[in-house]
Parts: sequence; C-alpha cells; structure tokens
Amino acid sequence: MAEIVDDSILTSVKAALGIVDSYDYFDSQLVDWINTVFSILSQLGVGPDSGFCISDKTTMWSEYLYNNKLLLIVKSYVFKKVKLMFDPPQNSFSVESLNKEIQELEWRINIAVGG
Repeated sequence: MAEIVDDSILTSVKAALGIVDSYDYFDSQLVDWINTVFSILSQLGVGPDSGFCISDKTTMWSEYLYNNKLLLIVKSYVFKKVKLMFDPPQNSFSVESLNKEIQELEWRINIAVGG
C-alpha cells in the first residue's frame, strides 16, 4: 500500500503559492493562516479531537492526515484557503470561482469524514 507523500505542510503551501522554500519572509504569516484553516477543518470534523497546528516547516502532512487517502483533498483545501487569505485574485469573478471551489471541497470533506 502506497503511503501519503510525507512533505512539509508549510513548504508545500509555499510551493502552491509560488514561494521558494528558502524565502522565509512570510513564514510566520503563512503559519498563522494555515493554523486558521486547520481550525476550520477541525470544525468540519477533520484532524485530532484536540485540534492541530504547525509552528514551522518541520510538521509533515502525514502527522495530520494519518495516511488517510480519503482526506488528500484537505491539501487542496488548505492551499486554496491560504491563497484566498494571502494572495486573493484581483478579479471578482476569480474570487467567486475560488470560493466555489472551496465550498465544494468543504462539502466533499464533510462526506469523507461522514458528516
């Protein structure tokens, strides 16, 4: 059985935003927004009962997803939510499209966790 790629949460979010890993100027801001998204996911029933947060790039996706392939869409959700907070599209149609994608992912995540 193949395992989930064990990559850093912060590093992968930075890559999704087009930020090189070595550029750490926005790291603390990104960590805050990533943790905000993890709080939202907790309310959706994803993650540990006590919640989940990161503090730097040492926290891996496997620590959050526990090799649950049904929850791989959580990665896309985190990327899109952080994108909306960090670098929202300038065009209102693009913002609306991104919000619709996020809503669909929330619905699918709810289904995946049995909600």
